[in-house]
Amino acid sequence: MDSQSKSRMSPERDAAELKKALATGAAKDANLSALPPILCYCMASILMTVVNKYVVSGANFSMNFLLLCMQSIVCVACVVVVKRLGIISFRAFDMQDAKAWFPISFLLVSVIYTGSKSLQHLSIPVYTIFKNLTIILIAYGEVIWFGGTVTTLTFVSFILMVISSVIAAWSDVSTGISGSLPATSAGVSTYTLDHMTGVVRSLNIGYFWMLVNCLASAAYVLSMRKKIKSTGFSDWDSMFYNNLLSIPVLAVFSFIAENWGTENLARNFPAETRSVLLMAITFSGAAAVGISYTTAWCVRTTSSTTYSMVGALNKLPVAASGMLFFGDPVTFGSVSAVGMGFFAGLVYAVAKNNQKKMESRLQPNTMIPLANRKP
Repeated sequence: MDSQSKSRMSPERDAAELKKALATGAAKDANLSALPPILCYCMASILMTVVNKYVVSGANFSMNFLLLCMQSIVCVACVVVVKRLGIISFRAFDMQDAKAWFPISFLLVSVIYTGSKSLQHLSIPVYTIFKNLTIILIAYGEVIWFGGTVTTLTFVSFILMVISSVIAAWSDVSTGISGSLPATSAGVSTYTLDHMTGVVRSLNIGYFWMLVNCLASAAYVLSMRKKIKSTGFSDWDSMFYNNLLSIPVLAVFSFIAENWGTENLARNFPAETRSVLLMAITFSGAAAVGISYTTAWCVRTTSSTTYSMVGALNKLPVAASGMLFFGDPVTFGSVSAVGMGFFAGLVYAVAKNNQKKMESRLQPNTMIPLANRKP
């Protein structure tokens, strides 16, 4: 009797163990499958920032519109090639869609140009921290135009973002001024004063472009969200039209505002580094495609909350890349600002996750309970 009961119980126990093993294995596989898109997104974001910083950091570089135009051309070429290979798909070019999307593309040109100008005058850690302020502008823009809400925890994250930006600016200015002072106490010469004035002026220009970039980024995101609902664009549709329509705008502004003389071209693209610069520009254009793809891959494989958490965590390696590759000063203020910005991003991600859970609970249940259904 006992042996029979054991024989009857063993298949059930085996089935339960099998289900448990399959569930555990599936969870492990899910966790492992989320790792490649997260790593690829982080790598693409870091490489894009570092390469752009390298290109615009030349002592005589002044042709930002030409740089952005070349990147857009490379980006469109890569997207078209990938589409013909059958890896992705997006709608064919249509003039009506182009007319409807052109204002969004023009805003994107403003975002990219002001970002390159601010990156030209500011260090990568400061640039990364100040980009957090765009989140605040977007959040309150959604409150005004889309009826969004800002929770208490979200507001706390905004305060932390502002504090981190103030710390970063204070550290950046104080480091710049102290670096321009002479090492000895022999007195301050006219050259030292001029150099100090030049440093402060460069920082002021950088912060001005950073402010314009935050405003333009918020306007671009909010406008694109509204336009996507009316046009039904997918991610690849918006990317294709954004880059394609920005090419003529960037080319026109480059011919009007930038000096295309032989001497200026030689200063912007010196003969000794010309091939490296062109390769970096080509790589950055392809990296833009990589960021778009890895973003969609990350959201699809994990969740939007995980993606926002990855975006918050990504600020540390991006800031560290500036300190590692470009000699950005590692001071108590800069490290504190990066740490505060990192923590603010985590608090914001948690706040958005809690807000989504609360909104899902408040939504009315459309399912009819079984007890209330009529036979």
